[in-house]
This record gives sequence, structure tokens and C-alpha cells, in this order.
Amino acid sequence: MARRLVVNQEECIGCGSCVEICPEVFELDENEKSYVKNQEACNTCDCEEAIDTCPVGAISWEDE
Repeated sequence: MARRLVVNQEECIGCGSCVEICPEVFELDENEKSYVKNQEACNTCDCEEAIDTCPVGAISWEDE
């Protein structure tokens, strides 16, 4: 079963830790909220670390 990264923007506080860990995957939008810009780039960084580092638990995997 495939899965994809999701960011709950209502929970996101815009700390940017996910962007620092995985800049190819995450980016902050104009409201300073994180979003997934490139799902396929997880092989270039540690998306699990980004999930674990999020202080509010706004990043998770979702089954497709």
C-alpha cells in the first residue's frame, strides 16, 4: 500500500524544522505554514526525522 506525507496546516506553527531537515520535500507557504512540495524527494533526506522533529506533530504518513 502506498503512502504519502501530509502536513496538517491547522496544527503547523511554522517553525521550519522540517524544511531544515528535508528542504527538497518541505517548504513554508506565504502564511509560514509547511507543506509537502515534492513527495518523491524523501529518498534525498530523512522524512521520518522531520516527522519526529515536528514539535506539534503536524506531519504524518497517510495511506493512499
